[in-house]
Amino acid sequence: MPRRFTLALAATAALAVGLAGCSSPSSNIDGPPSGDSSAGADRQQQTIDKDARGPAPDVAGAKKGGNISVYAESPPMSFDPTDIYSYTDSREIGKLLFRTPTQFAIRNGKPVLVPDLTDVGTVSAGKLSWTFKMQPGIKFEDGTPVTVDDLAYSIKRSFAHDVYVNGPRYQLQYFKNGNKYKGPYASGETYSGVETRGTDTLVIHLAKPFSDLPYYLTFPAFTPIPKSKDNKQDYQNHPVATGPYMFDTYTAGSELKLKRNPNWDANTDAVRHQYAETWDFKWGGNHIETQLRVLLSNGPYAQSISYDNIDASLIPQLSGDKRAQLVQGDSPCTYAFPLDTRKIPLEIRKAIATAYPYDPIDKAAGLNDFTAEKASTILPPSVPGHTKYTPLPNLNGAGNGDPAAAKQMLTTAGKLGFELSWYFDNTQLIPQQISNIRRQSMEAAGFKVKAIGVATADLRTKISDYDAPVNTGQAPAGWCSDWPTGGTWFPMLFESHSVADGSSWGMLSDKSLDAEIDAAADLPTDQATSKWAALDQKILGLYIALPRYYPKMAVISGTDLGGAEGDPTAGEPFYVNMYVRR
Repeated sequence: MPRRFTLALAATAALAVGLAGCSSPSSNIDGPPSGDSSAGADRQQQTIDKDARGPAPDVAGAKKGGNISVYAESPPMSFDPTDIYSYTDSREIGKLLFRTPTQFAIRNGKPVLVPDLTDVGTVSAGKLSWTFKMQPGIKFEDGTPVTVDDLAYSIKRSFAHDVYVNGPRYQLQYFKNGNKYKGPYASGETYSGVETRGTDTLVIHLAKPFSDLPYYLTFPAFTPIPKSKDNKQDYQNHPVATGPYMFDTYTAGSELKLKRNPNWDANTDAVRHQYAETWDFKWGGNHIETQLRVLLSNGPYAQSISYDNIDASLIPQLSGDKRAQLVQGDSPCTYAFPLDTRKIPLEIRKAIATAYPYDPIDKAAGLNDFTAEKASTILPPSVPGHTKYTPLPNLNGAGNGDPAAAKQMLTTAGKLGFELSWYFDNTQLIPQQISNIRRQSMEAAGFKVKAIGVATADLRTKISDYDAPVNTGQAPAGWCSDWPTGGTWFPMLFESHSVADGSSWGMLSDKSLDAEIDAAADLPTDQATSKWAALDQKILGLYIALPRYYPKMAVISGTDLGGAEGDPTAGEPFYVNMYVRR
C-alpha cells in the first residue's frame, strides 16, 4: 500500500523516503495535530455501500473548468495499471484514469467501498468463489464498449510478475492455482481461477477463502485492459482510460498532462467527477521551493497542490489564512526498524529496543507533529483493528534509549560484542546522520556495529535481499494498508511465505502462527477485526521490529483549489473531488 507508499514492494520505497527526511522540525506554530492515537476508534471505519450508484454526489461549491497543476519532487515509477500496486502516488493519480470492479468513495473523510464497474460481489456458500456482475454502458476512451472479457484479461495479466515486477501478489496465494499460473504471456489465457459467463458476469475461483476480495479489486491492476492494445512494457506510455480523464501528453519522469475523457459517463460512476478541464502533473525541482510557490499562490500556483508532505521549514508560515492551505489526513502506514529473528535471539532484540534512540533519529529525519505520530503498534490508527494497548517495553517509538540498561541485558545474556549490521545510503547526509546516531547508541550498549554504506541507486536492491549479510533494517521498513483491514498486514508480513515473497517483518516462519493468521483471515471482514488487534500485540511482543511512527498526510494546496482532502486509504490527496474555484 507498501508508501505503497508503497504497499508490498512499496514498503521498500518507503524505507528510502523515511531515511531521506526533511530539515529539523520547528515548533513555531500553535496547535499542531495531536499525536495521541487513542482517538483511533474515531479514525476507523469499515463500510460497504452496495447500493451506491452514479452520478457521484456533487462536491459543495464545485465548478467546472480550469486547469489543476500537481507538483512533487520524485516521479511515479510507472503508469501501467498492472505495475503500480506498490506506489501510492501513481495509484492515486490512476483513480482519474482507471475504473475498477469496486472503488472507495471518501465520505466525511472516511473510505466507503462502493460498486464501480461491477457490484461488490456475492460469495458462494463454500467461500471459494465470488461472482461479480458488470454494469452496462461502460466505454474505453476510444468509445469501444468495455466487456467482461477485458476485465478477465486484466486479472490474468496481473500474474505476469516476470514483466510487471511491482504488481500485486495476493492473487498468487488466494486465487485458484495462483501459485502456478504465470499470466497470459507465459501460460496462455486459459486460467481456472477466472471465469466469464455471458457478457456481464465475472467469477473468481479461490484456493482458500478471501473475505477481503471486494476491497482488493479496487486496485488499478484490475481495470479492464483490451488485449488488442496490450503492448506490454510500452502500455505505461498511454494506458487506455475508463475514468473521467485520459492521457494527453506524457514525458516520463517529468510531466503528465490529462484531458477529459469524452466517453466517460458520470451516470455510471459513484465516485469520480470531471470538474477540471485538464490536469498537469509535474515532477522534479526542489520540493521546498515548489511548496513555497503553492503557499504564496501567485498566478497558476493558486490552482495547484504539492503532494509531497510539507517541509518542516515552512511550518512557521502556516499562520492566519495560510493555515487553511494545509490539507491534512490520515495515512494507512507504519514505519518500523525490522530485526531479523533468524539471526538475532529474542533477548538481544529486547536489548536493541532498550538502547534504540528514537527521538534523536526522528529529529535528524526532520519528523514533526504534522507529518508523523509516534508508533507503538503494528496497525496504524486509521485501520480497523488498531488498539492502543499499553506499549510494550521500549516499543513506543519514543525516547533517547538507555544504552547502559541494554549493556546490562547483554552482559546477563553473555552476548557483549554481539554484531549488529545494516545498510545505509552513504551519498545522502541525513541517512548518514541517522546511521551514526544508531551506531553510537548501539556501541555504547556493548554491541559491535557493522554499518555498510552503499549508493542510493543500490540501496533498494541491497535492503530487499533477505540473504544479505546484515541482520537489521531490511525492507520493508514501512507498510501501508492495501485496504482498511488487518487482512493486508498480518498475512503479508508475518506468515512464513512472506520471507520468500520479500515482504517480511522479522523473517518469521512459524506454522502455528500461520494457522492463527489464516483463521482470522478466513472470517468475514467485520468479525476478523478483533482478531487482528490481539495478533498485533502478540506478534509485536516477539520484538520482530521496532515501531517508529505512523506517517500523516500534510500537503499544501493553492488558494483557488477547491475540494482538496486526503484519501485515508493511501495517504495521498484525493484528486477526483478537486475543482478550480474561479
